[in-house]
Amino acid sequence: MELFRTMREFDYENVVLCYDKTSDLKAVIAIHDTTLDPALGGCRMWTYDTEEDAINDALRLARGMTYKNAAAGLNLGGAKTVVIGNPRKDKSEALFRSLGRFIDGLNGRYITAEDVGTNMKDMDYISMETNYVAGLAEKSGDPSPFTAYGVFRGIQAACEEVFGTTELSGKTVAIQGVGNVGYNLAKYLHEAGARLIITDIFEDNVKRAVSEFNAEYVKPDDIYGVDCDIFAPCALGAVINDETIPHLKCKIVAGSSNNQLKEEKHGEILQEKGILYVPDFIINAGGVINVAEELHPSGYNKERAMRKVSMVYDNVKKVIQKSKEENIPTCIAADMVAEERIKTIAGIRDNFIKKV
Repeated sequence: MELFRTMREFDYENVVLCYDKTSDLKAVIAIHDTTLDPALGGCRMWTYDTEEDAINDALRLARGMTYKNAAAGLNLGGAKTVVIGNPRKDKSEALFRSLGRFIDGLNGRYITAEDVGTNMKDMDYISMETNYVAGLAEKSGDPSPFTAYGVFRGIQAACEEVFGTTELSGKTVAIQGVGNVGYNLAKYLHEAGARLIITDIFEDNVKRAVSEFNAEYVKPDDIYGVDCDIFAPCALGAVINDETIPHLKCKIVAGSSNNQLKEEKHGEILQEKGILYVPDFIINAGGVINVAEELHPSGYNKERAMRKVSMVYDNVKKVIQKSKEENIPTCIAADMVAEERIKTIAGIRDNFIKKV
């Protein structure tokens, strides 16, 4: 890959390669944009096929966080960390404390938090070496339920647009991935009366969802072709692509995973097929909204956080409305919403001398 060309083309600020021989840490920290102040983005741990795949994922996710934070109305930039390794076998105190040292060396330009493959215990280890970590147990805690609630509210907004009602009773939702966020989303949907079809690569996740929510299980490759009203990708990204779109039998695509579209053109194809796509960084902002509440001057407040997460509904409606007014796919409308806010705030700050 041409890393510097990519950084220049998409305005990345920093890419930090982290290696520690003692703990066998291999990680990438990508900082995309700090126009709106320090960058906030989670720490993901995954078994990437190649180091290049890990770098590409960090870059893609960091840019997504810039747009997510901006569109959610947060005064935070975008960044991401990816740790190369198996989250079920390769974790250690030393590994995450080593990562904490690298994060601390960025002097507050980046604040990390929990993400796919990491948990609060991992964040606690990081916090032993740096203060630039959020989502700790004694503060905002696990962001998964908040992300899931935001996705649930976004699905309600999409249903109102497509079906004329926010009611989910009797609707069929196919959930791809029932880990932390997917499980909590399934809980909200089940309580709302939805019928669930689920898949996951981990057997224990499947058993839990089937047992607790009376969900129907299908094999991972079969989830795209099930008859459903809503397809909710809640695992990894790039699942909406040339191979999967022809199989979709839903009216709405709305889930928690990042970078669901493999390419922007796939958002256009969904629109042409009459499928409403709810942009991922709009609908899955609940977790980061909750974590950002730790930075509030009066400290973290769960009730205030939940009220703000509930506003994902309004953000989804705003993007849908812009898409209709401009006659553009929702993915492009969402980008415009985020870019307009970043540009506006940058312009305001350029007019004043920064306080020292």
